[in-house]
Amino acid sequence: MFEGLYFEFPRLVFVIFFFIACETLCRMRLPSLYFPHAKQFLNASVSSSKLLFLAKWLGIVMMILALMSPVKDEPYELEPKDGYEIALILDASQSMQAKGFDIHHPDLTRFDVVKSIVSDFILQRSNDNIGLVVFGEYSFIASPLTYDEHILNKIVSQLQIGMAGKYTALHSSLAQGVNLLKMSESKSKVAILLTDGYSTPEVDKVPLDVALELAKKEGIKVYPVGIGMPHEYNKKVLMQIAKDTGGMAFGAASASELKGVYAKIDELEKSEIKSESFTYLKYYYFYPLFVALISLMLYVYLRNKRGHS
Repeated sequence: MFEGLYFEFPRLVFVIFFFIACETLCRMRLPSLYFPHAKQFLNASVSSSKLLFLAKWLGIVMMILALMSPVKDEPYELEPKDGYEIALILDASQSMQAKGFDIHHPDLTRFDVVKSIVSDFILQRSNDNIGLVVFGEYSFIASPLTYDEHILNKIVSQLQIGMAGKYTALHSSLAQGVNLLKMSESKSKVAILLTDGYSTPEVDKVPLDVALELAKKEGIKVYPVGIGMPHEYNKKVLMQIAKDTGGMAFGAASASELKGVYAKIDELEKSEIKSESFTYLKYYYFYPLFVALISLMLYVYLRNKRGHS
């Protein structure tokens, strides 16, 4: 608790010599400072009391220590507010229940693997403001932008396949990602759009060119990621999204490749914003001050009691 403690005014320790001088040279006058009935306090039995001596000098020493102001530097970090703002757009359509995406865990669905990799990515971006969009045949904002990676990861862990319908509204999901980021004043806006299928025209009500125009208007760089075999997702559309928004399109046929994709995006959009470290002074003067108060009260009480005995 007291490790790293130091005094703001260490030179006040020399005040002790004033009390020592008074103890030596002003014996007859000193008692009147504590109690008006000086003669009663000069009783020989009182002055010779070891307990009185200890209480008096403990009080004096503790009072001087309090005046010296013992303090300790307590560091803290200011939460960054100027990093990247990222929209994670995740496909939760029925096709994400396919298994075998991770050769080490073949029983896991694509969506389970994606959730695990996305969670790791979130933890690596602690300086960034991240939000979450989930889509199927419709899209919704599962989490607004937040710096709290633990809350965001808890939301990710609770996502389920089919919770937004079984079809794929790819273009609408991009528009929803723009909607998530458009209120931001950040200069660095990024959307990572992950899907394993083609857009379903019957449910995808937003044309691709409209969604792209919205993204460009807001200055959002989009990184589309297709997972599964190349024929399972619309590579042409993903490349167009990347080209028109200044991002880069990726494909991942396995869990290890998907990890590499997120690692690559992490490097491409590496935030240089660092948390600012500060220190504040934590004061401990009240501890010796409390001891001094108790000691001097005990001293006055004992002198008063013995003076009348």
